[in-house]
Amino acid sequence: MRGALGNLLSRRISYPVSESDIRRWALAVYWPQKPPQAFLDAAAAPEDFNPFAWASAAAETPGRTEGDANSADRTEVMAGVPGPGLQFQLNGGLETEYGAPIRPGDVITSENRLDSYSEREGKLGLMLFTVTEDTWTNQDRAVVKRSRMTLIRY
Repeated sequence: MRGALGNLLSRRISYPVSESDIRRWALAVYWPQKPPQAFLDAAAAPEDFNPFAWASAAAETPGRTEGDANSADRTEVMAGVPGPGLQFQLNGGLETEYGAPIRPGDVITSENRLDSYSEREGKLGLMLFTVTEDTWTNQDRAVVKRSRMTLIRY
């Protein structure tokens, strides 16, 4: 499985972001309060703006199927290697860093990769910690957002 580290799990490309997309996102997120005027003017999107929320212009899982969304082996299936065969999984947390703001006209590319594995002993036995990293870049290749998600399996 360590040979799969760095493998691309999925890639998504957004439609060009419009001022209307930014306004609608801000209205939905801040409802029932009024969003900050900066987001209504739509010069830049809020950091938590998701250009993939309603659709992707293109999406791929390179040469692999996405597999059963509830399978504890899904990450490895998407990476193109056999999984560890563990039965249970839970969310171990998410950390996010923000970079360049998303602006009208931007086309965002998301690349999700298998980042790391580690093991720890727990009350129920050995646990496998798997980290995936999802990096969003704009059309100028500037990093917009980087998220690292930890999956705990046992």
